[in-house]
Amino acid sequence: MPNKQPQIVILLGRSGCGKGTQAQSLQKEFAFNYLGSGKVLRKHAQDKDFTGRRLKKVLDDGTLVPVFLISRIWSQEIEELKENGSFKGLLIDGSPRRLLEARLMSDIFKWYGWKNIKVILIDISEKEAFDRLSKRRVCEKCGRVIPWLNKFKELKRCNKCGGELKTRSDDNHEAIQSRMNYYKKEVVPVIKYYKKKRCLITIDGERPIEEVYQDIAKQIAGGK
Repeated sequence: MPNKQPQIVILLGRSGCGKGTQAQSLQKEFAFNYLGSGKVLRKHAQDKDFTGRRLKKVLDDGTLVPVFLISRIWSQEIEELKENGSFKGLLIDGSPRRLLEARLMSDIFKWYGWKNIKVILIDISEKEAFDRLSKRRVCEKCGRVIPWLNKFKELKRCNKCGGELKTRSDDNHEAIQSRMNYYKKEVVPVIKYYKKKRCLITIDGERPIEEVYQDIAKQIAGGK
């Protein structure tokens, strides 16, 4: 008998692994609701109360948002989805990034009765991640991120709008290394946590985008 529970799909991986690109395609195919940590936090940073103002400052300063606040915000977002009768599933990109976040997120899912959870790790090496981040470009016209991968390497201008391509200012050696260090210190324990819970699926992310996508889509379709 097919599992009628909404699917919860969490995408994890090093910076540069293509989580955002894959999330866009998955959202279109499976009609899942999408919750990206950056988007959600920026939305709540627009609130005019104390928390909204403080959150905006934290995001502007580039410092970490406290775990208790992330948990509260995710609970609010998921409460809204739970009340939506047409809710089919949830795609999460960018969270959890710390072990305590992962444990609290598990408590949230348990509270709302969601058990059909898959955590998909798009696995690339640190060297591959460094190459992609240091060489990827962004379109100055439409803001589209152009990955340094396969056919995209040959692009001279944006293949969507024709805009000029530039490297990102935050993709310098020091900033990239900081992201790599953070991944090893904070995100790897999250991956081990989900592996122990037997809900982790590892996908080889060092292949063409289309192949990676097909593997992820098969895993999701198999759980519907």
